Amino acid sequence: MTGLKEYMVMIPFMAHGHLTPFLDLAKKIQQRTGFAITLVSTPLNVKYLENTISKDSSQESRINLESLPFNSVEHGLPPNTENTGALSLDHIIKLFQGAANLEGPFRRLIAKIIEKEGHPPLCIVSDIFVGWATDVAKDFETVNVTFTTGGAYGTAAYVSIWQNLPHRSSGKDEFSLPGFPDSCRFHITHLHRYLQAADGTDEWSKFFQPQISKSLGSLGWLCNTVQEIEPFGLDVLRKYIKLPVWCIGPLLPPQMLEQDSSSESKIISQPSGREPGLPTEQCLEWLDSHPECSVLYISFGSQNTTSPSQMMALAMGLEHSGKPFIWAIRPPFGFDPKGEFRAEWLPEGFEERMAQTNQGLLVHKWAPQLEILRHKSTAAFLSHCGWNSIMESLSQGVPMIGWPLAAEQGYNSKLIMEEMGVGVELTRGLQSTVEKEHVERVINTVMEKGGKGEEMKRKAVEIRGLIRAAVREDEGHKGSSLQAIDDFISVVLSKRKVLTAS
Repeated sequence: MTGLKEYMVMIPFMAHGHLTPFLDLAKKIQQRTGFAITLVSTPLNVKYLENTISKDSSQESRINLESLPFNSVEHGLPPNTENTGALSLDHIIKLFQGAANLEGPFRRLIAKIIEKEGHPPLCIVSDIFVGWATDVAKDFETVNVTFTTGGAYGTAAYVSIWQNLPHRSSGKDEFSLPGFPDSCRFHITHLHRYLQAADGTDEWSKFFQPQISKSLGSLGWLCNTVQEIEPFGLDVLRKYIKLPVWCIGPLLPPQMLEQDSSSESKIISQPSGREPGLPTEQCLEWLDSHPECSVLYISFGSQNTTSPSQMMALAMGLEHSGKPFIWAIRPPFGFDPKGEFRAEWLPEGFEERMAQTNQGLLVHKWAPQLEILRHKSTAAFLSHCGWNSIMESLSQGVPMIGWPLAAEQGYNSKLIMEEMGVGVELTRGLQSTVEKEHVERVINTVMEKGGKGEEMKRKAVEIRGLIRAAVREDEGHKGSSLQAIDDFISVVLSKRKVLTAS
């Protein structure tokens, strides 16, 4: 050891699905090493992180938060817009472009921190969408490590598609991806519509292609997954990017990873800044009123929703299935996501009937997802297949119904079906036509006690065991994810010795 006070600087992309995993990773590194961690973002995102940390009384104050100035109006965004929440696509690309302009302020902040500490940080950990941090690290004589908040399979597909745009040259709806075996075929509908239209000269390509390419200049990548649950995806990712990949997931609250969940439901601290639709206790009481493994939970994440016609068909299929459900619901696509919910978007009298019969509980705005997934009554999860949601579900052995809507969700849905065998796909995207009969059929398939449903449940429980083993440490055993963090630290310490010597 050099005797220096070790510290790292971390910079996530400006989205809750990135900020939260970065904070969780910072805690994990800090707990294993005692290093000081500085987490950097814009003022409103730092406030969100501050509120999240303050709710966690166990967290020591070794995670420092630093703000970078950001004026959203200068980038064509509404006032006080500093993350992707509730933004339309044309605004999201402006946020991405605005984030690229944080390089200058970040450089000034690093210089200031180095002046105070007397030496460069051990490393800069940056988001895959903050590729310019590789240049900053080099100029300040330290190393950069990229953190992908997605899984290995989804990240590999996302990177390969953006770098190669294979759908442009295939001339067919189905195509193979560079880095993946030819037998692993992707479909045009796995791609979000802005990626379907990308040709290398559009605004999205101009952002993603250089940021991903710069991230490939990192020392290595950290990945929010468990190596035992994604052997195929991890192998593809490592061979494609030709860099070390450390699987340090899952980044979940400790209560989600307890070996034996108590039958008594506990409330897990949730990220701040979200307005709950119902008190957590009320959701848990409703779940308590239903038998074990009988309830379907439905949520499309913090910034996704379906079209009005899809929402109507989903509601009709749910009611007809007779299965109990909790639905975290918000206005459909094309309407203000923070606006009032209109009864006309659902079958007439739907919400009242669901309340009277106790079949369904509609939670407007935000639902306590961790507590719902952890509850013994929850049988399956209808999800947009965001990676955080997948890890939360599988950590509880809960099989899934996929309805991918954006980003790498289509690839994640393909993963849980084809590689893991823990789910089926209901449909993809906003353009598809959804029939109530199909909704009912898919729900019944996943929730049936025998056949396919039982097999999916068995595999989900198996994956739950692998996830929990990865973060367990006891006599004679260190989980693979804990070992990966230790290996990552060892590599950056060695690299720093080389830089110092030269």
